[in-house]
Formats: sequence, structure tokens, C-alpha cells
Amino acid sequence: MPIIKFYFTLMKTDKLIDNYTPLFTIGTIADQLGISVQTLRLYEREKLIIPFKKESKHRLYSQADLERLKFIRFAINKQKVSIEGLKIILSLIPCWEITSCSIEDRMKCKSFPSLQPCWSLSKENKPCQNLECRNCDVYNDYNSCNNIKNSINEMSRCK
Repeated sequence: MPIIKFYFTLMKTDKLIDNYTPLFTIGTIADQLGISVQTLRLYEREKLIIPFKKESKHRLYSQADLERLKFIRFAINKQKVSIEGLKIILSLIPCWEITSCSIEDRMKCKSFPSLQPCWSLSKENKPCQNLECRNCDVYNDYNSCNNIKNSINEMSRCK
């Protein structure tokens, strides 16, 4: 059953289903994207994606995760951006603006000067250290080329 049809079938139940609800197994997502499970695990190791993990350590993905993975695949396959290049692009998302960090917090935060996405760094001594990265607006709202471009353009206009 295609993911979209499965998704709408689940919406008819009593559960609250949205784009961020983890529903799909790693195998389902791999089949939908036409890639291997090992490739998905590579993206996870490289911190490009943060799947939901059940207590049993099984990974589940949401519709938003699927959109992020489509963006990653497009960037790698069509635009010929390497994984390291993707990390640099994602590091340009101005997380400190999105989360309204103070200047003091920015200066203490490892994310501000880094060339890695904020969610891929140790959370120790970060202003957001008590938050779950998977639920953060920075991670969730910037899973497409347009959202990233608009954010960077907006930041550059403010200077």
C-alpha cells in the first residue's frame, strides 16, 4: 500500500495524526524512496535525519521525515551536493534567530560558529540543551530547499 494511502487510512482512526507523527518503518521509507535501509542508516549516522526510536530501538519515520529525505536525495542525486556539503548548507540555517537566542547564549553555543547543523552537535552547554531536537522548529521547518533559501535570504536582508 503506498505511504500516502496508508497515511490517510490512519487519519480515520481516533489517533491524532499529523506530518510529525512517526508511523512508517525504515523498510517502508526505503521502499518509498527506492533506496536501501543502509543508506537511511548512513543519513542517520551523518545527522541528516533524526528518526523516532521506539524503546525496542526500531526506527519510525513521519511524513515530514519523508519530505526531508526527498530533499536530501534531490540534493545528492540531482544537484550533486555531497553529504559534507549538505551539512554545511544546513549549518547556515540561523537557528539562533529562529529560537530567539540572546547574544550571550549565541556566544556560548557550539552551533553558532559551527559548520554542522545545530541538531548534530552535542547539546551540552547549549541554550536548547533540554529540548528534543526532533521536535525543534529549526529541524522540522527546514526540510526543503525553499525553506532553507528563504531563511538564509531573510537573515542576509536583516544585516
